[in-house]
Amino acid sequence: MSEPEPIVTTGPAPARPALAIVATPEDVSAAAAALIVDRLAAAVAARGVAHWCTTGGSSAPGIYRALRAAPLRDRLDWSRVQTWWGDDRFVPAGDPLSNVTPFDAVLRDREAGLAIPDACVHPIRVGAVLAGGGGPSDAAVAYEAEVRAAGPATGPDGLPVFDLVVLGVGPDGHVLSVFPGSAVFASPAWVEAVPAPTHVEPHVPRVTLHPRLVAAARSVLVVTSGAAKADVLARAWAGGDPRELPVRTTLAGNATWLLDEAAAARLR
Repeated sequence: MSEPEPIVTTGPAPARPALAIVATPEDVSAAAAALIVDRLAAAVAARGVAHWCTTGGSSAPGIYRALRAAPLRDRLDWSRVQTWWGDDRFVPAGDPLSNVTPFDAVLRDREAGLAIPDACVHPIRVGAVLAGGGGPSDAAVAYEAEVRAAGPATGPDGLPVFDLVVLGVGPDGHVLSVFPGSAVFASPAWVEAVPAPTHVEPHVPRVTLHPRLVAAARSVLVVTSGAAKADVLARAWAGGDPRELPVRTTLAGNATWLLDEAAAARLR
């Protein structure tokens, strides 16, 4: 599959992200994978290691299929890449609801996938927490400890500086597991437990990074597609309180929004 060349423009305000629009969801996956490899390879060249946060949802499998296919699979030494998750549902790896499941099933598939060392993969360790009788808050504390111990170096503000954070967008405008009106915004922690949402599925508790860590990243990639997202993306792009639409936290110069034409249809 050839890599599409997105139409790239910059929003009118200095804080706007770059905006890349391609034709189809398949083109979104291909363009996202190419950008991911470029950013991670640049980090490896500059610092010897790359730290990125991947995502889940409907976007992840297509991106992983593009990453494992030639020529992208040969452009990056994945043994120098540390993979983290921006959020996950409070279910063990292997559960269909887990954001780790498509990473393992598609990107690390035994026959077609990449040989990524276990030491380079840092899921939110829900299974271990459940085995010990713990809950989402315990998983959040444990994950923050792992980020502090094995994650990227911190910046001047004391926050870890990930080389890339990849985000999907929920139908209500949430990113990570930070929903409209979320109490996470007021938390001082790097990682927080989130109660099961009642307004979007699946209705299970979550564990999420704080949006402050997104703001501190060197690069952010927001990936989404489909006409169902067009209205919420247009409302977010117009600006306003991030607590109303958390995807507004990505209206910053370190971000790129990568959308298909249907998702971008109402942007001004």
